[in-house]
Amino acid sequence: MDIPRIFNITESAHRIHNPITPEKLATLGAALRLESGDRVLDLGSGSGEMLCTWARDHGITGIGIDMSQLFTEQAKLRAVELGVADQVTFIHDDAAGYVSDEKVSVAACVGATWIAGGVAGSIKLLAQSVRSGGIILIGEPYWRRLPPTEDVAKGCLANSISDFLMLPELLASFNHLGYDVVEMVLADQDGWDRYEAAKWLTMRRWLEDNPDDEYARDVRATLTSEPERYATYTREYLGWGVFALMPR
Repeated sequence: MDIPRIFNITESAHRIHNPITPEKLATLGAALRLESGDRVLDLGSGSGEMLCTWARDHGITGIGIDMSQLFTEQAKLRAVELGVADQVTFIHDDAAGYVSDEKVSVAACVGATWIAGGVAGSIKLLAQSVRSGGIILIGEPYWRRLPPTEDVAKGCLANSISDFLMLPELLASFNHLGYDVVEMVLADQDGWDRYEAAKWLTMRRWLEDNPDDEYARDVRATLTSEPERYATYTREYLGWGVFALMPR
């Protein structure tokens, strides 16, 4: 079980696998008013930066589930590095359908709502793990500018314009599902640049170290095309944010 190899290559040097900076991740933790002893579940936990830094800064405990074996091992190493290995646990597994044995204060799916078929499905899944009065976190893209054509949407790596909503519509969708939006932290273009552009040096270094790998041609093609594609499409049209929800 693993994610597609291209992501394990391009994001192997990332600590955060979303367009949010460490500073904004810290802002999110503070905005949620986390307290020592709060328990956090993170479905699609990547390399564990959210759980590890919140354990260090706020004294939370938690569990993260991720399909990438590489990212899960990196998360465990990060927990040791920050001295929080006794507070957080990382499991290499498919997060789809995962429900915590113990109710949590915060249940999160930040940038991986595909595991439950989209936003609504992810909220429904997370709701099974969160305690009364707890918070659900959803990380999701939205359109900063509505793409004028389907080709532009595909340039943003969406299947179609209908894949994402404009920000007001996304917030309204949470309301329609019966949830209050109680906080949000939105990525900015610097966050997008750090997430996307950092892949390019990683790919170049990988190509230098693996010139004869059977996947080298695909990585070379991606490195050649990605800077222009990103600057033309994603950077101009796509936003991303983390939204804190509580049921009414």
